[in-house]
Amino acid sequence: MDINGPLVLLPTAIILILALWTRRALEPLVFGAFVGTLMMDPGNALSSITETLLEVMTDEDVAWVIMVCGLMGSIIALLLKSGSSRAFANGLMRYTTNKPRALMGCWFMGIILFVDDYLNSLAVGTSMRKVTDRFKTSREMLAYVIDSTAAPISVLIPISTWAVFFGALIEKNGIAESGQGIWTYIQAIPYMFYPWVAVILVPLFIYRWIPPFGPMKKAEQRAEETGQCVPPGAEHIDEEIGHLEANAEASGSIWMFLVPMTSLAFFTWWFDFDFLMGIFVTLGGMILAFIGLKKLSPAQTFDNILAGFKSMLDALAVLVAAFVFNEVNTDLGLADYVINTVQPLINAEMLPFIIFTIMGFVSFATDSNWGVFVIILPIVTVLGHNLGANMTLVIGATLSASTFGSHACFYSDATVLTAQASGCTPFQHAFTQLPYAALAGCIAAAGYLVLGYM
Repeated sequence: MDINGPLVLLPTAIILILALWTRRALEPLVFGAFVGTLMMDPGNALSSITETLLEVMTDEDVAWVIMVCGLMGSIIALLLKSGSSRAFANGLMRYTTNKPRALMGCWFMGIILFVDDYLNSLAVGTSMRKVTDRFKTSREMLAYVIDSTAAPISVLIPISTWAVFFGALIEKNGIAESGQGIWTYIQAIPYMFYPWVAVILVPLFIYRWIPPFGPMKKAEQRAEETGQCVPPGAEHIDEEIGHLEANAEASGSIWMFLVPMTSLAFFTWWFDFDFLMGIFVTLGGMILAFIGLKKLSPAQTFDNILAGFKSMLDALAVLVAAFVFNEVNTDLGLADYVINTVQPLINAEMLPFIIFTIMGFVSFATDSNWGVFVIILPIVTVLGHNLGANMTLVIGATLSASTFGSHACFYSDATVLTAQASGCTPFQHAFTQLPYAALAGCIAAAGYLVLGYM
């Protein structure tokens, strides 16, 4: 069936409505993907979605994500079982004497671990939640602070997986000459308004210079008044890793935590920002070190590697469902429909504003952060040149839109992994963070509107 017009928005609308109703992520994604498939091929919907699932599961990029997330779970499990995470948390507690300091510690760690947003989300969340629990901080606030220094920081610092990927695309689309993609990317960094605003807003909320509002206010009141840091319905996340916690007699050390984290960052950079290679090298070193130093027995080591991988299954299920839904939306032509609808309204002055708002919505609705950039950049390039727009500003707006989608979407990879590491569900994290992301988005949109006419 040829689907045209606003009907292509139906699966996305269904997912958002079901997510708000059920406060879950996995089931709405599966149902939305099935509805989209049913719209395209009513007689063979079941077989079509099965084929789509097989395509997703055999896709190289999806396999990379599964291995990265699962093996990162294995690393976290070894750090927990050896007592290394506990030693690191205890060491931090000597210096974090109040709630703002604890959250600012998360913020600084997120900036330091800039090479990859996955590394940021998983490492900071698992290492800091006990520290922030001590000061009656809601897990939702912890997740917001971490997520605001994941994709936004990876975009702003040009020595990251995001910069390498986008720099190559900039060259491929003829915006920059061969070998100049990263330099063009760097020139656009001052115009990446959304990530700048998202990062800067965090300390303002931490120190209550901007008071909490919306669902986050209720979450913080719950934690501060009752001491219940874990939101209702998310207890299973802590329980899933509870058996991985070290015994009381385990003698972990801060260095056994810091060295693997440093190794992850260094070898990710060393292997041309390949996070999976960084994980392989780090995990191999941890196995040798923990067994050799008798922190864990060989049996404990490999049992916990498997247990850590299993602890990420809930998050991986949501991510796979999100990839399936993205494939369905691609087949429906959602991005093309939105672009073609707004294209007649565009002029040179409005181009950055329209790109940020429209592509931010598409990225939010489809969880296709890098994918949106791949789709939109060739169109943006032609539009920008034909209209005589400032291409540096246009690139900044496009990257800001992609970052907004990663930051705000309740089933994006960054949201899912940050929620898992922080100890809340993806919906709880996204629902409380969305008003804050919307505030940053409105400020960024205003910036593009003003600068476009200057």
